[in-house]
Amino acid sequence: MKTCLVVDDSRVIRKVARRILEDLGFSVEEAGDGMEAMAACRKLMPEAILLDWNMPVMSGIDFLRQLRRERGGDAPIVVFCTTENDVEHISEAIKAGANEYIMKPFDGDILHSKFIEAGILTHEAA
Repeated sequence: MKTCLVVDDSRVIRKVARRILEDLGFSVEEAGDGMEAMAACRKLMPEAILLDWNMPVMSGIDFLRQLRRERGGDAPIVVFCTTENDVEHISEAIKAGANEYIMKPFDGDILHSKFIEAGILTHEAA
């Protein structure tokens, strides 16, 4: 079973994402900010990370930059999931190592298609 870490300061978003990802066949862990996410990755590096941008303690972009410097941190597929939709944010995320970028609000179809585009899922999943 593939693993996905959902990183968002909103418990509701984490719960919705968990339900969708579990339906897609993922084992899901959650983190409420970038520091919690970094600790989780150091414990067990996930295969995918669904990442919010705006969070307390450590933002998503700061987490991503640090993740990509960690041992094994180049491996996870990272999909930003945020309200930040301007070209500058998207470009910054891709340069920092994000694989895909989706906008909130999202649904199962959007998440499924982006995970396919990122290469972590096939069309047969769910």
